[in-house]
Amino acid sequence: MDDDDLFGAFNATGTVDVAPAAPAETKDKMALLDERRREEARQQAASLLSSMMQGDCGDTIEPEKKKVRIEEDDVMDQIKETFEKTVTVHTIRTDNENCTHEVALPPDMPFEPLVIRDSAPAKSYPFQLDAFQREAITCIENSQSVLVSAHTSAGKTVVALYAIAQCLRDKQRVIYTSPIKALSNQKFRELEEEFGDVGLMTGDVTLNPEASCLVMTTEILRSMLYRGSEVMREVGWVVFDEIHYMRDKERGVVWEETIILLPDNVHHVFLSATIPNARQFAQWVCWLHRQPVHVVYTDYRPTPLQHFIFPVGGEGLYEVVNIQGQFREDKFMQAMSGLAALGDQAAGGVQRGRKGGMKTDSNVVKIIRTIKERDMLPCIIFSFSRKECEAYALSLKDMDFNDDEEKKLVREIYNSAIDLLSDEDKKLPQIGQILPLLLRGIGVHHSGLLPILKETVEILFGEGLLKTLFATETFSMGLNMPARTVLFTSARKFDGADNRWITSGEYIQMSGRAGRRGKDDRGLVILMVDHKMSSDDAKQIIKGATDPLNSQFRLTYNMVLNLLRVEGVNPEFMLERSFYQFQNYDAIPELKRKAQEKAVEVENMRIEHERDVAAFFDMDKQIATLQKTIKKTICMPKYLVPFLHAGRMVHVVAGTRDFGWAVLVNFHRKTNVDDSTQMVYILDVFMGFKSDSIDENHSLAQLQPIAEGAYASWDVISMALDCVEEISAVRLKLPQKLDSNTKGVVEQMIKSVRQRFSKIPLLHPVNDMRITEPAFVHAVEKVAELEQRSQEHPLRKNRDFELIKKQYLAKEEKKRELKGLEEELRKAQSVLQLDELSHRKRLLRRLEYSDKSDIITEKGRCACELSAADELMLTEMLYGGVFTDLSPPQLAALLSCFVFQENAKTPKLADELSGCLRKLHEYARRIAKLSIECKLDIIEDKYVESFNPGMMDVVFQWVNGSSFAEVVKNTDIFEESRTVCYALV
Repeated sequence: MDDDDLFGAFNATGTVDVAPAAPAETKDKMALLDERRREEARQQAASLLSSMMQGDCGDTIEPEKKKVRIEEDDVMDQIKETFEKTVTVHTIRTDNENCTHEVALPPDMPFEPLVIRDSAPAKSYPFQLDAFQREAITCIENSQSVLVSAHTSAGKTVVALYAIAQCLRDKQRVIYTSPIKALSNQKFRELEEEFGDVGLMTGDVTLNPEASCLVMTTEILRSMLYRGSEVMREVGWVVFDEIHYMRDKERGVVWEETIILLPDNVHHVFLSATIPNARQFAQWVCWLHRQPVHVVYTDYRPTPLQHFIFPVGGEGLYEVVNIQGQFREDKFMQAMSGLAALGDQAAGGVQRGRKGGMKTDSNVVKIIRTIKERDMLPCIIFSFSRKECEAYALSLKDMDFNDDEEKKLVREIYNSAIDLLSDEDKKLPQIGQILPLLLRGIGVHHSGLLPILKETVEILFGEGLLKTLFATETFSMGLNMPARTVLFTSARKFDGADNRWITSGEYIQMSGRAGRRGKDDRGLVILMVDHKMSSDDAKQIIKGATDPLNSQFRLTYNMVLNLLRVEGVNPEFMLERSFYQFQNYDAIPELKRKAQEKAVEVENMRIEHERDVAAFFDMDKQIATLQKTIKKTICMPKYLVPFLHAGRMVHVVAGTRDFGWAVLVNFHRKTNVDDSTQMVYILDVFMGFKSDSIDENHSLAQLQPIAEGAYASWDVISMALDCVEEISAVRLKLPQKLDSNTKGVVEQMIKSVRQRFSKIPLLHPVNDMRITEPAFVHAVEKVAELEQRSQEHPLRKNRDFELIKKQYLAKEEKKRELKGLEEELRKAQSVLQLDELSHRKRLLRRLEYSDKSDIITEKGRCACELSAADELMLTEMLYGGVFTDLSPPQLAALLSCFVFQENAKTPKLADELSGCLRKLHEYARRIAKLSIECKLDIIEDKYVESFNPGMMDVVFQWVNGSSFAEVVKNTDIFEESRTVCYALV
């Protein structure tokens, strides 16, 4: 449906668009499944009707439900059994120990060796091919799909180029799909130079769409498949670059949808970084499309890497992994001892807050000087903050890496790029600020840069005119830009919730940019460490296995609506064939084995007089349950606050972490951010914890308790009221000011109290705290009664009491483990997310996007066309006439709320915009409330807040005629974010 059809839909009178037909192969797949379901439904209906006619309307209902459940389980078992019988894996011998080759074969297809062609190859190369490249190309010559799993810069693109050349030779069309637009643009330039007959489709740009080779983002390919594009009839091969991107939480689902929807006659080339479960992925594709899928894997790295650690604030680099891949424990301990010697100043070189603000960058300058002196440039410096990238680049103000001739070339390339901009846009701050850096051989690359500047930086780096490039991790995704050295400015990153160690997968992806094949004998990787880390943590990051390719499949309304629209396919079709479901099928045998073993363990754990023992420990469970209720009441501000005096000893427990006894220093209250009518209380508590667990924010979430008798750090930590497990009757007399001298005194006072009392006396909730609610008093009395009965129980007099207790608790733990395994098995044997699908369909019916028979309506077809943002909100507002009464600037400003994703302060809006925002919030709350009624897991306020008004005022000014330069002055949001927002709007 084009734009005219879309808006003309509102004036339609009873006409129904013909939905694009699914591929013939898809129809064949669904026919048997749909017929089986219809037959099951007829049998169940007949059975129920028969029962009703016989008058058995009461007792037979529950057994009937159970019968249906058993039938569903049987169906799932049959599917799993079919899978196990159909997909076989055969190992193919290779002539190189660094390369492995396997093939997943569909049912009833015997293994046949690949044929080595005598005819002229589709493409020749001026260099000797590696073993994995030869193996993969042989698969392509035999018209069989292949997954190539190899390190970054190993030469996977050679395989893709051969597949394209073969398609062009055989007069077939080929699609090259990549995860990001930047990579699509780069591949388009490379392939057009190589083959000529190449087109580009990224959503922003469409060039030569009739070409035999089309480069596109995966979202565009998915859209073509849903629409039943004619192009797909001519496609012989699809190349998926960076397929490991399928594990991306936000966009990974797009890869799964696309692979599922592709016709069975299309062959695939999957290019991936090393993944441990490559075979499993190949089995899934084989199972889906009933065609052989090869896995060619190599862990060979053409240019070996040497890994160093630089302790922040220290003096030298420590080689922790040599080029043979051996971890050097002695060097690692030296690096950590250097960090420990600096104590609290260890993070002084680069101190970061929650979002990464820096205090000094002298360490980075020091390392880059060392790299330059050792002739190890060019260098890519990875940082996890865009602002840090720019600050680090500016810190090299005294360094110049380019000679006069290189400066001249940089200026020519820069001017050629900037000449494409208007005179007004040339005055943008970012345009003027970056040139002095580029002239000195220093580049910056992150998502906040204008697209023209990012491309310029990429070209300059590729030509060797930039010697240092400060980049965020997105630069490591696919772009073929290797360097001699890679530097990480931190081993930790903020992931939206916590500052955590980077994963081995992230490290491997970025460090893989080090070492240029054919130019360098080795690549250098330097990891700056500003926090004490264990040897195990370091090994896990540097030498750990890559992250597995785990499905991130999730249902979306766009997916459900498109599947309702396409003839012969339904949403259940997508669920049952997802990699998410397949991985659960794959886990069933192992889960069954573990559950059976655990059941045997439980059965073999014999305890004498087990019933009596269980009854005794049930009293402990009752006591624990009642104490939770008592604690909840005690921690209510009206009861606890009157006793929160400075010096009061409190028992601190945060989740499962027990920090023991501490002392209250102060408390204050503030408004609850989730409910402005409520107040929350924050306690400042002087407490002990593991010395290496504290971060610069003194966050309780990061702290770990100390073992008995171990050395502890003591400091004042802020926490919520519910971290108080017990409140003592003891109060200490605190000094007027807690400083480095008096903290030690208070620590000794706490230790003295703990030594004096075997059990520190508590405030009695009834006698001391005067809590007189009848239910509460009854709970306190019940606990006292149960504790007395527990103390007097005959089992306590048994001399083997401690042994019996240990045995019983061990068996209870095993039972819990067995229950967990049985629950995992139950989930694996069911169609996952089926309940969520049912709830989403219910909401679509409530909103009239589909009818009672799940046939898509005119309104639903309209929503199918809206894929850039929240399709339900946009469609509801469109049909509600919200946009009709808005001026173009107001409309653009309102739409910016759907696409802007930066963390920015909500601006003070003029009346003409605040009214629009209120209307948007009304629609959002209505959809959220309906979603909750349909049993969907959604938080109303969070959903409303997901529409970000941070760009409304800026977009309003821009559409009203303000220049880009004028708009920039009024906001600190990165130019690229504004550019993307404008483009999407």
